[in-house]
Amino acid sequence: MAHRLGPQSQARVEVGAGLADWLRILKPNIMQLVVFTSAVGLYLAPASPGPLLALLALACIAVGAGASGALNNAWDADIDVRMARTRLRPTALGRIAPAEAAALGLVLALLSVMVMGLALNWLAGLLLAFTIFFYVVVYTIWLKRRTPQNIVIGGLAGALPPLVGWSAATGSIDALPVVLVAIIFFWTPAHFWALALYCDRDYARAGIPMLPVAAGRRATLQQILLYAVLTAAASLVPLALGEVGWIYALAAGALGAVFVGQSIALLRAFGERRAMRLFRFSILYLFLLFLALVIDHALPIPLALGA
Repeated sequence: MAHRLGPQSQARVEVGAGLADWLRILKPNIMQLVVFTSAVGLYLAPASPGPLLALLALACIAVGAGASGALNNAWDADIDVRMARTRLRPTALGRIAPAEAAALGLVLALLSVMVMGLALNWLAGLLLAFTIFFYVVVYTIWLKRRTPQNIVIGGLAGALPPLVGWSAATGSIDALPVVLVAIIFFWTPAHFWALALYCDRDYARAGIPMLPVAAGRRATLQQILLYAVLTAAASLVPLALGEVGWIYALAAGALGAVFVGQSIALLRAFGERRAMRLFRFSILYLFLLFLALVIDHALPIPLALGA
């Protein structure tokens, strides 16, 4: 890894990075969704660690997500300078040296895993460690520059937070959080490829084999539709498990129909603005789906009459 953490070829390391720069390399936007889905997993769990430990668990997950972001910034500094979407990252601008970002990421990763293991339980700690490892080593270092399936396989890292939250509360792995992992896993390619279609020239310039670059627009649109259908189907599995009521059932059905419908519309008539609309809706989709789980759990209306 040392060859990637030395001086950058296209940006001189500047002095005087501010607090905003250090916060930015932690990728707070991604962290928000990670913490939210983790919180839902923790809330749905049949056992509760208590409010203070629950907050500590979410803090560990947030710090672990930030650690992943810092390590990703450190490794990708050489390609971030070539992409319009990422060229203003502090490591790309040279405000923070990649080695400094990597050091911060490693310290935060170790801290988050140790506190999670010691304060909650070691299953949650190990799952958090695996999530960080998978995002940094498997996705960022190994897959991202090698295969157009990078986001499919690597998406597992972003899918695991609900399971981490559940295990922090229970110390176990159960069917419902595994289904939540599957929903996010199938959601990730459709979500990210919609953005990749908008930024395909960026990825081509950086030499990253994202699907639109490697397989073309038509194949990407077909894959987006496939994964939107898989996401909608996976979102109905909690009904089959008997874990949810009518509130979630209606929300999952309606949101899935819109997600698939927008994917079909994009396939029929591609446009960059439509791709960005689908990207933005996919974020709203996941937020509303998981919010529906929370409301359904708080105000249960059984699917079976008389249940």
